Amino acid sequence: MAMEFHWFLPTNGDSRDIVGGGHGVPVGAAGGVRPASVGYLGQVARSAEQLGFAGALTPTGAWCEDAWLTTAMLSQVTERLKFLVAFRPGLLSPTLAAQMASTFQRLSGGRLLLNVVTGGESAEQRQFGDFLDKDARYARTGEFLGIVRGLLQGQTISYEGEHLHVEGARLAHVPETSPAIYFGGSSKAAGPVAAAHADVYLTWGEPPAQVAEKLAWIRTLRPDMRFGIRLHVITRDTAGQAWAEAERLLRGVSEEDIAAVQAGLRRSESVGQRRMLDLNGGTRDGLVVAPNLWAGVGLVRGGAGTALVGSHREVADRIEEYASLGIDEFILSGYPHLEEAYWFGEGVLPELARRGRWSHPAGVTAGPAQVPFAGAPRP
Repeated sequence: MAMEFHWFLPTNGDSRDIVGGGHGVPVGAAGGVRPASVGYLGQVARSAEQLGFAGALTPTGAWCEDAWLTTAMLSQVTERLKFLVAFRPGLLSPTLAAQMASTFQRLSGGRLLLNVVTGGESAEQRQFGDFLDKDARYARTGEFLGIVRGLLQGQTISYEGEHLHVEGARLAHVPETSPAIYFGGSSKAAGPVAAAHADVYLTWGEPPAQVAEKLAWIRTLRPDMRFGIRLHVITRDTAGQAWAEAERLLRGVSEEDIAAVQAGLRRSESVGQRRMLDLNGGTRDGLVVAPNLWAGVGLVRGGAGTALVGSHREVADRIEEYASLGIDEFILSGYPHLEEAYWFGEGVLPELARRGRWSHPAGVTAGPAQVPFAGAPRP
């Protein structure tokens, strides 16, 4: 299967510096200088679409704008781009979720993808009125996805489980194509749920050997699973320029900032978050954890905490390495998201196109990656 690339919509604000958010990071801990307006997010979405990204991930949580509402607005200023909408099953009924997905899918022309986030932080879940523990949340997610899938396929569902109960549920309008379900989770409870209900299993960007182990685990549960990886990226015309940018991102971060964020992240219940913490060690030392894989982002940001850093050719090499493990889809981001999308789209994607590993979804011929790209004007 050909590689697909997705970008990221910074719905908690954007900046030339690392913007906080996600697991264990307090709301407002590191606000962006570019507000998450429809105007700015529309720029990011349209640019990603033109550059050749297949879709865009929108996060979920108390720290960012609502993913459903934001992407519904952005669907009206884009034409082809799909939206990978993150949502938490415990916060709405499965019938309502299926109705929302069906409406989005039909009215957007089939441009919805679903990123199911079980929720790794009990404290945040309680803000929304969800008081189940982590294992119970995974069990509920399995029940939830079974109902949603059936409804989107046109079934009438009556179901009484441990956590969910519906009677005679059905959709008045069934989409021609059900949106693909993306699912991530590193805990033992996550694997069976992913195997039973997901189309694409997502992992955060760990060193290739660790990714290979995780993929092998999921394949024992579901041999035909597709895989995606979530990474940040810093790519430039030369490796030196890319690493200089990585160093700049941390230059303005104080030791107090790092200590405060790390303390919050260490309270996380997420196994994936703990694996990110193990990579960065809470210190600026030893952040290159594999060739061109830098763990510096995770010092001051929850969730995905690693970045591919290097020249366009080097980043393309690392992408091919992950693809050789079985990764089909790459969900990327960078600071600021508008400019970094251009660096990747004008540098790495043409390199992969020349290697026969990628083609523009709209059939656009990629330009030469050797031509230096000046990037968008800096704020």
